[in-house]
Amino acid sequence: MTPSKKKRPTLQDIADRVGATKMTVSRCLRDPETVSKGLRERIFSIAEQIGYIPNRAPELLSRATSHSIGVLVPSLTNQVFADVIVGIEAYTEPAGYHLMLSHYGYSPELEERSLASLLSYNVDGVILSDRDHTPRSLRMLETAGIPIIEIMDTHRPPIQQAVGYDNLKAAYDMVTEMIRRGRRNVVYLAVRLDERTLQRETGYRQAMEAHGLTPVTLQSSQRSSYSVGAALMQEVQRDYPATDGVFCTNDDVAVGAYFECLRRKVRVPQQMAIAGFHGHDVGQAMTPRLASVVTPRQAIGEVAAESLLARIRGEPLTQRMVDLGYRIEVGKTL
Repeated sequence: MTPSKKKRPTLQDIADRVGATKMTVSRCLRDPETVSKGLRERIFSIAEQIGYIPNRAPELLSRATSHSIGVLVPSLTNQVFADVIVGIEAYTEPAGYHLMLSHYGYSPELEERSLASLLSYNVDGVILSDRDHTPRSLRMLETAGIPIIEIMDTHRPPIQQAVGYDNLKAAYDMVTEMIRRGRRNVVYLAVRLDERTLQRETGYRQAMEAHGLTPVTLQSSQRSSYSVGAALMQEVQRDYPATDGVFCTNDDVAVGAYFECLRRKVRVPQQMAIAGFHGHDVGQAMTPRLASVVTPRQAIGEVAAESLLARIRGEPLTQRMVDLGYRIEVGKTL
């Protein structure tokens, strides 16, 4: 039996609390300048307190299933999330569910706005790609009363359910392997500084300190790319000439670092070990094959979609944390 959606706060609920008419509240939310500043502030304050979500779907749909699933990803250009979406669609399409996709550029505030938009269409469930959310996002999710799955991370407890792998442990294992092979001056190359990047940095630091070595992180706030990887490797060569290995937050950065080593005639792996993260095709197809933490991106999408659909059908939540693990691929660059 399909569960009915939780009753959401309405315009009338806001109106009753504020002491205004439903029409005034509706007009304020559409065009705030049409009401006085004091009333406007009270209306928006109450709307946020009760987790009000605008309803763009017909009233009948708000009480039934929409056969749509909201998917929020931080990037549409990152191959990681392209693979995840392929996995999600492998289950949602045959089941007759439509994906409503939105991206938020690694910004919790933009995620909040995107989430409000998706929820306003009464999606039956949502798949989120991060664990950190704004207070308003959390209130909206609670108000929506629908199944929620967070993907790509199992290190921290989820809102309801998580599907992914432990980023901290994966980084620790890769850096430990680099150290085991004789590297002593390993630098971490980071971009974006999102939660997963920071977890990998923690794993890197723990591995270095466990062996009495000094951790060094170089970072860029730019979008991940080969060019950023090359630029970070230039910094390594200029500022840390004793470096004998780099652990990169993803394969784009690692491949860019490798190209810069080629340009500078720095031999890999003899003079410089390079490791990436995710095991993308480009790194596994290049010569020498890139060392990388291979993550199950498509499987994460498949398991997340399968679990979400089961819960939409009313099946109980039996496993809050689904850890699909990872594989350390040593390649030929260590």
